[in-house]
Amino acid sequence: MSANHQNIRIAVDAVVFGYQKSKLYVLLIQQKFGSQNTYWALPGGLVQEDETLIEAVKRELKEETNVGVNYLEQLYTFGDDITRDPRNRVVSVAYFALVDPSKLTLIADTDADHVSWVEVDKMPNLAFDHNEIVQMGLQRLKNKLTYQPIGFDLLPQKFLFSQLENLYTTIIGKEIDRRNFRKKMMSFGFIIETDEFANKKTGRPAKLYTFNVSEYKRLEKEGIHFEIKLV
Repeated sequence: MSANHQNIRIAVDAVVFGYQKSKLYVLLIQQKFGSQNTYWALPGGLVQEDETLIEAVKRELKEETNVGVNYLEQLYTFGDDITRDPRNRVVSVAYFALVDPSKLTLIADTDADHVSWVEVDKMPNLAFDHNEIVQMGLQRLKNKLTYQPIGFDLLPQKFLFSQLENLYTTIIGKEIDRRNFRKKMMSFGFIIETDEFANKKTGRPAKLYTFNVSEYKRLEKEGIHFEIKLV
């Protein structure tokens, strides 16, 4: 078949990670096409002829889940398996994002019957090759945590330092040297200790911290070397 007669479709899929109560979640939708069984899958769909890839993935996320994401990073292109979608030959460009679920209201719409946060460790068998896409997104997240402070996108605006520590240990799956971790993180100068305390019913009151985005961006322009070594 000549190139002029290709029948290949371009799709986008979104791996959106959220973090709550010391657990990592991924955003999934439940769909049903025709007579096929209902299945869980990543939010996504075909790219329209008049939109860019990033416009397409943002549109699909909004339409299917009601989630709006300011920043999405391109993850990988999936298409070497020509049978990945039994309906058509589809090449998918996957993106991943980090959000705080507490700030979002999920609403299933368009071709999504349900939408839910699902623990990464309890993820079911997903449609197509979406399990593989999620695993690649998880590996990207683990790697980036060690050289870029993206974990703050998963935390509330004001957080306990222990929450930051638990986030790292949960996602990376390893214990960290908490004393050195705290010393290293505070040395960068973009984590600010506030005058506020967490509402704790028992035990010693704990200070809340916040992430100074503008200070981090300034340091980034100056060539800050952010690196977190794990035990």
